[in-house]
Parts: sequence; C-alpha cells; structure tokens
Amino acid sequence: MPELPEVETTRRGVEPHVAGRRIVQLSVHEPRLRWPVPAELSSQVAGARIERAERRAKYLLFPLDTGGTLLLHLGMSGSLRVLPADTPRRLHDHLDFRLDSGQTLRFNDPRRFGSLHYALGDAQAHPLLSRLAPEPLGPDFDGEYLWRATRGRRVSIKQLIMDSHRVVGVGNIYASEALYRAGIRPRRQARGLSHAEADRLAGAIREVLALAVEVGGTTLRDYVGADGSPGYFRQQLFVYERGGEPCRGCGQPVRHAVQGQRSTYWCALCQH
Repeated sequence: MPELPEVETTRRGVEPHVAGRRIVQLSVHEPRLRWPVPAELSSQVAGARIERAERRAKYLLFPLDTGGTLLLHLGMSGSLRVLPADTPRRLHDHLDFRLDSGQTLRFNDPRRFGSLHYALGDAQAHPLLSRLAPEPLGPDFDGEYLWRATRGRRVSIKQLIMDSHRVVGVGNIYASEALYRAGIRPRRQARGLSHAEADRLAGAIREVLALAVEVGGTTLRDYVGADGSPGYFRQQLFVYERGGEPCRGCGQPVRHAVQGQRSTYWCALCQH
C-alpha cells in the first residue's frame, strides 16, 4: 500500500494545483469506500476554497476556508490525479473534486480501501488522527522517544515501529530497510534495544523515509506518482524482496520469513 513517502510525494504533487482553488463540485461516483462517503458531503464543500495540502501520517488533509478539513486516505491502492475536468473517467475513478481552475482532483481506488472524511474545527482532534504517534520526520521523534516507546514491550521491534500508535508511516518496506541500516534483526523484542540501538534505528527510519520522499517513493504494482510517474526508491532497496540474493553489505544471502502475516527480510550477518 502507499506508505508515508508515497503519500508525501502525492501531497507535493497536487498542492500547487489545489491550493487557493475553490471546489466547484464534488462528484461522488462510488460512495462505498472503506467507510461510506456521507451523502451531504458534496453540498458541505461546494464553493469552499482549499487553503493548502497537508499530510498527517498516511492521511492527506485539505483545510478549507469554511473552517472544515477534508481527510483523504489512499488505502491500499488509491491514487490522486490532477486532470482537465472533461477527462473521461476510468474504471475505479470514485471521486472528482472539480476546481475553479478547470481541472479536477480525481481519486482512483481499485480495492476501495481508501476513505474520505470531513472534519469541522481542529482536524487533529478527529478520531482517526487524535491517537497517532509523532511524525518520524518531525522534531518529536528521536532516539530518546523510540527508546521510551520500546520499554517493557515484548512485541518484535519490527512490529512496534509499524504500529501507528508508536511511530506513524513506517510500513513493511521501510521497516525492513530501516532495521537493516540500523543493524537490528526484525524479530528482536523491542524491550531489548539499548539506548544506542534506539538512536541508530530512529536515525535509520528518518534517513530511509527522507530518501524515499526525495526520490518519489517506492514503485508498487498499484502506485504511481501524482504526475503519473512511478517512484524509484525500489532501485535502492537493500533487503526488501531480495530474499536469497546477496546482501549488498556482506554478500551473504538475504533471509526471508513471514512475520505478523507480512514478509520480512534481513541479513543474519549484518543485523544482530
């Protein structure tokens, strides 16, 4: 699914086209997303001006001049495009935000696990956002925070950094890559990390996410960037989906196992 870098790439791609623009019409072609799109939403946002595009974890936020905020989650297969308003719809095009520029912000989601919400007042108080952990690229996330978050936790360190109540936006790909860069095996109990290891891992998480944002995310079967081009971080992966291939660091075969119903990759020599 699109992870934090993909969502941030999308935010950066669409913001220049939506910031300051008014929503002429919201057309809901398919309301049956992960949660049903409220029938009254189209009338609530008609005529509102989008002030900017923001991101919180994997949610895209569009604050409006009416005091409300649109919250959009891409789900497992969702994507946004900025297109001329008269562009014919494709299969799985579920939402159209027609703008006063003559363009439309179009949401496509084959699996329909994405969602659209409307929050009045402080968007951060919305139930989907209020309990989220600090942003890994923000000032509140560092080795000290991560060390405290691991204390007493018997869960594996990989599962902990993928828990949005501990760290937001670190999905399966970036968790595997960050653990490799930090030299930590994914199955280790979180509570066993030392201060130094927590520092290394926090730094590796920030490094791998920042690099992925810089190059546009990771190419997935269902994801391309806001301009229609794929991301290229996959070319720089050290372990993810490289099971049996030589480790880029030591040459030993990269190992693969299923952990928490997700594929996990690591190097037994480079990670301890």
